[in-house]
Amino acid sequence: MVQANPNIGEHHPIIRQLDEAAINRIAAGEVVERPASAVKELVENAIDAGATRIGVDIADGGKILIRVTDDGCGITADELPLALSRHATSKIDGSDLLNIHTFGFRGEALPSLGAVGRLTITSRVAGADAASIRVAAGQTGPVKPAALSAGTVVDLRDLFYATPARLKFMRTDRAEAQAITDVVKRLAMAEPAIGFTLRDVSGGGEGRVVFRSDPENGDLFDALHKRLGRILGRDFADNALRIDATRDGIRLFGYAALPTYSRGAAVAQYLFVNGRPVRDKMLGGALRAAYFDFLSRDRHPAAALFLDCDPTLVDVNVHPAKSEVRFRDPGIARGLIVSALRHALAEAGHRASSTVANATLGAMTPEPTGARVYQMDRPSSGARATSYVAQSPGFAEFNGGFGARVVEVAQDPQSDEPAPETLPLGAARGQVHENYIIAQTATGMVIVDQHAAHERLVYEKLKRQMAENGVAAQALLIPEIVELSAGEAAQLMEIASDLTRLGLTIEPFGGGAIAVRETPAILGEVDAQAMIRDILDELADLGSSQTVQARIEAILSRVACHGSIRSGRRMRAEEMNALLRDMEATPHSGQCNHGRPTYVELKLADIERLFGRT
Repeated sequence: MVQANPNIGEHHPIIRQLDEAAINRIAAGEVVERPASAVKELVENAIDAGATRIGVDIADGGKILIRVTDDGCGITADELPLALSRHATSKIDGSDLLNIHTFGFRGEALPSLGAVGRLTITSRVAGADAASIRVAAGQTGPVKPAALSAGTVVDLRDLFYATPARLKFMRTDRAEAQAITDVVKRLAMAEPAIGFTLRDVSGGGEGRVVFRSDPENGDLFDALHKRLGRILGRDFADNALRIDATRDGIRLFGYAALPTYSRGAAVAQYLFVNGRPVRDKMLGGALRAAYFDFLSRDRHPAAALFLDCDPTLVDVNVHPAKSEVRFRDPGIARGLIVSALRHALAEAGHRASSTVANATLGAMTPEPTGARVYQMDRPSSGARATSYVAQSPGFAEFNGGFGARVVEVAQDPQSDEPAPETLPLGAARGQVHENYIIAQTATGMVIVDQHAAHERLVYEKLKRQMAENGVAAQALLIPEIVELSAGEAAQLMEIASDLTRLGLTIEPFGGGAIAVRETPAILGEVDAQAMIRDILDELADLGSSQTVQARIEAILSRVACHGSIRSGRRMRAEEMNALLRDMEATPHSGQCNHGRPTYVELKLADIERLFGRT
């Protein structure tokens, strides 16, 4: 039974032209979702105007006041009324909507803000007098003379007062202020040469500075590195790898953190396309795919990555908020992110994040001491050894029978090989609890988890063998038929060649069905239908699938775990030193297969600080 539409009466519905105020309020629902959206639009306008310093003042989470001040080119008095008209913009001429070089281009932000709040724009162009215009709930006032030295000041008060229903969907002032801070920080990352200041002026007065970042100097990478250090913290800057790669007209640059510097949630992932901050599912999936072999499922990488390409290769006119993009060839962008990050992680070798050492030092709390006692300068290792023998002649004999003590082997003076202590992971000096190797370096000491380290070494060896020899496939005696929709089958067949490379061979079987002919032999007995469904779910979610490869590498990881040096095994000096040298030569050896660090490096100065020697 078909029910009548309650919105349609007995008479034929009449088509009406909505007035300008209603149109702007509808547009505001898409463009201005919350105060942070208004800040984003206004700050982007300031950047497009060529500003070098931008100030943002907010009150009560942006609900009561948002004021954006810039030193950009300004707006002439004659153009102020036009700036408040829908689809009026200086960014494009309308002839080519794919060749976008600015943040804004739709001409919707200012009229939308004026439709739902009280908006005042004061601006001055060089060589002209300043002027001001005010609009409230869509009602525009006259242009008036104003006092302003340069640039533009946009004052937005009582956001959503004209649409009070929207206020019910606002979060707390603290949550809205945090969202505004996140928006400003993202735009500050995109523009290191511009200075940003965010102040909370709730309650009146000068307020407090929530965020400040002065313009950075230097080339692109130096300026970006300093800006990221100010925003994401010095730990990120110290443990981030420089990324710079190009493929088919798309350039990827930025910084990505080491796997051992990971987060519990995806809160430190910043992606930009042609300088525009975006939240793109495909790009986020590519970032996770690049790290999936180095992090456990509950850890997330940290990165700030910038994709630059010809504007005609990417469509930013997908949504009024301009936070989503569509690439003409998404496979190129995704492949570039995965390959560039994996290459950078491989070049990092055995490097682990410095935060591991900081956490270790933080756990070593010395006993409280009284007044500092004068300490003599630390003697040389030779002087110490002579002193020990003189004080306790029998001590050397006792150490000789101690299995964990490493006796140094005299190095051939004619040898060109460097002394072990000068190598990155140093020379083994002992083994404690039959699991941790203590090594001495030129600047401190290294503690190595022998099982975790050897597990990664074996795992990388197995992966190299698999890459060289391919994945062995196991032919099914009776092919398994999986019934799918026509669209799902077509989507799956597009990646059939990639699946074949991993040992999973599929063929069309008429209609929407596919036949699974072969499965990876290393997986043993496989529920082919469940695996196919998992692959389809991942394709729908991320646009690509790592399901088969992840399962294969999970098996290799398990094999590596069982085939590596076990905890509790006593190792000889040459075995420990051989393990250290292998770690130095093997990529990704700074973390185990589960993303945990394999070693901790402690600097001598930090150790001496623990004992009050500095």
